[in-house]
Amino acid sequence: MDIDKLQTPYYLLDEKKLEENLKLLDYVQKQSGAKILLALKGFAFWSSFDLVSKYLYGCCASGLHEAKLANEQMQKEVHTYSPAFKDEDIDEIISISDHIVFNSFNQWQKYKQKAVGKVSCGLRVNPQTSSAPKEIYNPCGAFSRLGVTKKEFKDDLLDGIEGLHFHALCEQHVDALEEVLKSFEEKFAHLIPKMKWINFGGGHHITRKDYDVERLIWLIKDFKARFDVEVYLEPGEAVGWQCGVLVSSVLDIVHNEMDIVILDTSAEAHMSDIIIMPYRADVQDADEAGKKPYTYRLSGNTCLAGDIMGDYSFDKPLKIGDRVAFLDQMHYTIVKNTTFNGIKLPNLVIKRKDGSVEVVREFGYEEYKRRN
Repeated sequence: MDIDKLQTPYYLLDEKKLEENLKLLDYVQKQSGAKILLALKGFAFWSSFDLVSKYLYGCCASGLHEAKLANEQMQKEVHTYSPAFKDEDIDEIISISDHIVFNSFNQWQKYKQKAVGKVSCGLRVNPQTSSAPKEIYNPCGAFSRLGVTKKEFKDDLLDGIEGLHFHALCEQHVDALEEVLKSFEEKFAHLIPKMKWINFGGGHHITRKDYDVERLIWLIKDFKARFDVEVYLEPGEAVGWQCGVLVSSVLDIVHNEMDIVILDTSAEAHMSDIIIMPYRADVQDADEAGKKPYTYRLSGNTCLAGDIMGDYSFDKPLKIGDRVAFLDQMHYTIVKNTTFNGIKLPNLVIKRKDGSVEVVREFGYEEYKRRN
């Protein structure tokens, strides 16, 4: 299949690069003794799960639908956590999960009788320490609803609880984990000997080039040696890091004090963290405004005035029909995209390890109609 003839927009997953990430994560598993799960909230491109399942122990899910996807498509361990479970979902969640993590003692007491003996039960705790780069992504911020604080913890209600879970990181390095672990142990170390497992949550940027992998391995081994428990990590972004792009086409170029490119994709609908976080996505063969001869503002094809990716410069002038590729678009994009304004969802394409290209999912009007 000629990739240059594919209909845009589309997400393109590079299977070879994905496997490189998975091999590094597997190295951490083998050297540290920890088990690593794929966080579906960050990467849920299930057409790649045959490959993912060769390396990781399973998936962590945030509710019934993610748990069902993990159970159907990965068929390995399923760990399910939600800020609050619903009565109509809980029986099925228990039946397809290996671990279930409750967010509060209210939820634990409500569903204890259903869960104990059928699934390994855990509680999420809030270590109240985090250096998350943005408050919107800080699960340990002031008034957080996520996890039980030491002040609110009820040691006398732990019968049946086999594990503790904390999640405090966001795209961070091992030094941030060290700080969180220190706080976690200060507050909850007296409970760890009663547990079978401790889940270190997600946000570990393990596959980033400057991440200190050996330090992480030492940290896990030290923790396991001191407490004799199973350790889990559940990265999402680290799995999909730098292994795919979002390819779009130039539909028009208008001028209002500067040249503005209108693409057939959308920051709002297809790369929402550009606006929410916010952050600046890298673009293939482009640089910051003014660094190269031709500068453009890249924008989306919706009616939202702020549907803007940013200002970029290129070596050659762009023209209608040219393709523009946004780099590192496999994590927190597909799982968050929408059909806002009726814009078409990008197709899903995989570049296999043998170099062949496969369109695994095409989207059209029915996706918009179904969501409204």
